[in-house]
Amino acid sequence: MSAPRTTPWPLVALFTAGYLAPYLLPTTVGRLESGLPLSATQAGAVGSALLLSSAAAGFLLASRVDRIGPRTLARAGLLLAVLGYGGAALTTHVPAVIAGAVAGGFGSGTITAVAATGIAAQRNPHRVTTLGLLGVSALAGAVYLTVPRLGPGHAQPLAAIALTALAVWPLTARLSPRTARTVALTAGPRLPHLRSGLLLAAAMPCWSAAQNSLWGVSGRIGLTQAHLSEVTVGGVFAVALGAGLLGVVGAGALGPRLGQALPIGLGTVLIAGCIVLSASATDLTTFASGEIAWNLLYPVVLSYVIGLAASLDPRGRWAVLVGSASSLGTAVGPMTGSLLSARAGFPAMGTVLAVGLLAVAVPLTAVALRRRTTTVTTRPALTDETVRLDVAA
Repeated sequence: MSAPRTTPWPLVALFTAGYLAPYLLPTTVGRLESGLPLSATQAGAVGSALLLSSAAAGFLLASRVDRIGPRTLARAGLLLAVLGYGGAALTTHVPAVIAGAVAGGFGSGTITAVAATGIAAQRNPHRVTTLGLLGVSALAGAVYLTVPRLGPGHAQPLAAIALTALAVWPLTARLSPRTARTVALTAGPRLPHLRSGLLLAAAMPCWSAAQNSLWGVSGRIGLTQAHLSEVTVGGVFAVALGAGLLGVVGAGALGPRLGQALPIGLGTVLIAGCIVLSASATDLTTFASGEIAWNLLYPVVLSYVIGLAASLDPRGRWAVLVGSASSLGTAVGPMTGSLLSARAGFPAMGTVLAVGLLAVAVPLTAVALRRRTTTVTTRPALTDETVRLDVAA
């Protein structure tokens, strides 16, 4: 008699803690600019350094999670996040803030690597991914509502990330000290689906760069182009992230019914239109419409992309590598958005990003279509006992 399926809440919590920094990027970059002697471009560069450090952790640890052990690695990442982000929040010395952000970013990338590896070994990776996206969207929305009411300064968003990492720490006791041996045995040492994995990993930096070029300057669009207050912009972001919650719930309810190609391909095309709308906003209605629609669609498409990467290798290596490739795009996003908007203006930036997204939608859809034809014959079956070895009930 097989054991009942249980939700791997430690993995969901780690996913939430690992993804919180990118979700808080607009307020983090904006607060760095307003609270420290940094220009908009310099603040964007700090955000990029944070996310680049996160991506480096993923590339370094993609094949080492099962060797080191998820519990040990998760605790190391959480400790780095607490010390890095917490230290950056407690000082106004710019070099120390930068060092703390980079150290915290490496911690976030380590946490995400552990989460992605564990999620890929689950029977339904898409379901666990949607739960993680629900968690990070809800938490980020709460932060956006709270931060403007806590006064000026750069410390609040950084402290929120550090405190989240600290809160997740007790759940690591439920992680196994080693990844399930049965998973390591059923998946060979070589990466499966090499062509599809490489194509997906090559496309994701461009996809993420477009998303986060907008996200990194969304606060400035609202404040300077739409002439809104910080409280109003924070409220729009909170509502937008709430819409993201609805999108993720819808994606979880649909599951694989629509396949992966349609949500990824059509969703990316619709996101391109949202970016153009948001980047051209000059009032509250247009700004809110673009941001809310974009946040509704972005986590839906992301959940299917993460699920697609996880399905390529049950050991989670492609999930980590694709996630790290995505983090590279996320890392250059703030700087790209800042440079494009500074030189050409926000509307032109939106047009450039939308064209890039339309181009990258083609390879992403192609991988999803190819994977659909091989799913039955390439994915090893994982038993309930295998899953229970990864995350203790």
